[in-house]
Amino acid sequence: LAIKDVLCTSTMPTTCGSRILEHFVPPYDATVIEKLHNEGAVLLGKLAMDEFAMGSTSENCAFGTPNNPWRPGYVAGGSSGGSAACVAADQCLASLGSDTGGSIRQPASLCGIVGMKPTYGRVSRYGLVAFASSLDQIGPMTKDVRDCALLMKVISGRDPRDATSSPKPVPDYSAALREGLKGVRVGVPTEYFGAGLDPEVEQVVRGAIAMLADAGAEIIKVSLPHTEYCVAVYYLIAPAEASSNLARYDGVRYGYRDMQAESLLDMYRQSRSAGFGNEVKKRILIGTYALSAGYYDAYYKKASQVRTLIREDFARAFASCDLIASPVTPTPAWRIGEKGDDPLALYLSDILTISANLAGIPGMSVPAGFSSGGLPIGLQLQAAHFNEEILLRAAWNLEQRAGVRGRRPELG
Repeated sequence: LAIKDVLCTSTMPTTCGSRILEHFVPPYDATVIEKLHNEGAVLLGKLAMDEFAMGSTSENCAFGTPNNPWRPGYVAGGSSGGSAACVAADQCLASLGSDTGGSIRQPASLCGIVGMKPTYGRVSRYGLVAFASSLDQIGPMTKDVRDCALLMKVISGRDPRDATSSPKPVPDYSAALREGLKGVRVGVPTEYFGAGLDPEVEQVVRGAIAMLADAGAEIIKVSLPHTEYCVAVYYLIAPAEASSNLARYDGVRYGYRDMQAESLLDMYRQSRSAGFGNEVKKRILIGTYALSAGYYDAYYKKASQVRTLIREDFARAFASCDLIASPVTPTPAWRIGEKGDDPLALYLSDILTISANLAGIPGMSVPAGFSSGGLPIGLQLQAAHFNEEILLRAAWNLEQRAGVRGRRPELG
């Protein structure tokens, strides 16, 4: 296995794709790394990612941008772009990524692999370098659904070092991989099929939903009316939490320090200015502003209230269905650098994945087909809290029918 470079590893550097941690080797392993070692996993190394997991293309990595193996020169997605590309290119058996607003599911879709964001609290976050603590979750990125189930079993469970981890028993996820979806109700949200959705993505996704129906599922319409607010809510809550979490990188205790500074304040300023990239600086500024005196109620508090409405949307939807099926991303992969001057377009590329993080529910991307240009397209499945088993069951049934399992890019 190879690991996203946001998880602490005591035997190799953990840089988070940032110059500020370029030579940092943690004194301990993350809980999920310990669990992998206990099962005999061999770790090949760490993988490129958007700096501190802030991005949708992995172009924000300080050490280079991973290419999409299906088409070099195109993005692999982000922030777990290196993980998705490495698995898709057969450079490792599987990987662990982190998902704060779609950072497992989006690159998994763009690179044609399976990626799962578990329920918040299902997997320990101890040793995961924090971006937004109420949104971050570690999950598997694999070549097929069975490997995803196996890896989920290994990494899940209560951890006394993470107060947010759940004591719920961990099921045998592999037992969920059985034929047929009779009695399963699949909700299709009307809000996820609106303007901006690429026609080829919609065609592949609707074809995948039809395959779920062929497996015996009942397809119904559901509504998630507050979807339109997800991006605005996310880009207040996540930067606010990042502003707090990244305050620890001050040049004093660990990480990069500017040695030419003549005062403590100059050392703080110059270390952070040189160590952080532009996207990270931008989000720290947004978050600090949203938390500042006189603006907290207008921004962070209001966003938290709308977050509750988004969570309630899912609760109502799951009262009438067992899982929700939708696109993962509005488009297939695009050229590296193509959206560099349009940050809003990049933020909107996560519009279909952010809501699962805000609600804390599990979600996954499973390969469903390809565009006419040969780029992968995934189907997103979401379920109620701690119901990863129904996701894996539906994903496995789709995998048996979609005819894309085992397809790999031709690498020169």
